[in-house]
Amino acid sequence: MTCTHIEALGTSEPTPVTAEGCAGCLSEGRTDWVHLRLCLDCGYVGCCDSSPRKHAGGHFDATGHPVVRSFEPGEYWRWCFVDEVAG
Repeated sequence: MTCTHIEALGTSEPTPVTAEGCAGCLSEGRTDWVHLRLCLDCGYVGCCDSSPRKHAGGHFDATGHPVVRSFEPGEYWRWCFVDEVAG
């Protein structure tokens, strides 16, 4: 499946709001995230859906920003919440 959201992004990325971990978890005093995702619209760093708080998905629900990429070292794949595809 082709995803126009991923295709429209190009190669530039926003500056991450934090490099220390999930912004939502850190604001709650938590450090129990599993994997991190970077919102490619605004730079929000949130935890994945395997994490207890699922902040990356919650960020999509709140903002509609469709595409994240893995914020794990050495991983560069992207995910579109709207089309539910990786790219």
